[in-house]
Amino acid sequence: MQGTVDGFTYGLVTPLVAYFMACLGGALGLRCTTRSLLVAGSWRAGWLALGSFAIASGIWTMHFIAMMGFTVEQTPVHYDKPTTFASLGVAVLMVGAGIFIVGYQGATGTALFTGGTVTGLGIASMHYLGMAGMRLNGKLAYNTLTVSASVVIAVVAATAALWAAGQVRGFLWSVGASLVMGLAVSGMHYTGMAALSVHLHGSTGAAPAGDSAAALLAPMMIGPLAFLCLAGVVMMFDPQMVMGRPERRPAEIRRPGIPAHPVAVHVGRRPAVRRVPERAYRRSRAPQSR
Repeated sequence: MQGTVDGFTYGLVTPLVAYFMACLGGALGLRCTTRSLLVAGSWRAGWLALGSFAIASGIWTMHFIAMMGFTVEQTPVHYDKPTTFASLGVAVLMVGAGIFIVGYQGATGTALFTGGTVTGLGIASMHYLGMAGMRLNGKLAYNTLTVSASVVIAVVAATAALWAAGQVRGFLWSVGASLVMGLAVSGMHYTGMAALSVHLHGSTGAAPAGDSAAALLAPMMIGPLAFLCLAGVVMMFDPQMVMGRPERRPAEIRRPGIPAHPVAVHVGRRPAVRRVPERAYRRSRAPQSR
């Protein structure tokens, strides 16, 4: 028996809120990635770790907010807690791996391709593992072609977002990158949901074991949302986070009336002295006849 699937039970409310959460997590995470390119050592690793957790939290929160609007008319839908938590862990690990690759190797060439691919696969893995934690009186089936399209969307959009984050061109540039990241997550999610079909086991029978979407997700979202708020506070108090440019040295600060152009300074070298031929020197020193 084919189940009747509805992914928009509350209309456009859940898709819009889910997209906002994906953009919020992407904005915080990609901004941290941009910030990491301006520092070195343990500070870089710290910013990249913060960005990884922010993006993963945004992805996970987006997915399950969208799933609040998912229903199957003939059977109640519940969720398995261990699998649901595991999907968050997968998102953190795989997104973190992709971001660390770009953070340390730069947003160009092979590093960008590898980091974007790993990040996109992390988004897709989180989605389908979260779907595997769904419990209902039926069996889930997917269209292979549509699933492949959802993975490609995630990889391409994630690569574009990481490229934009690596350009270090200010706050508005990162906002655009976060919108692309939100599009990657949301587009991948709803394309993957379009690939889903539910085959019921006959009569509805007893409700499957697990928690309902509201009962499970409302408490679980407190942690990721609190972390996103914490990441936002950390970014607000960082002096370079808005502009996204490295600190200037005192000698590089522009003074009034002095043009802002680089000045070459030679340290440890004596200025070159032009040598004058001895004959020309004597001629210049000889008394001039009147």
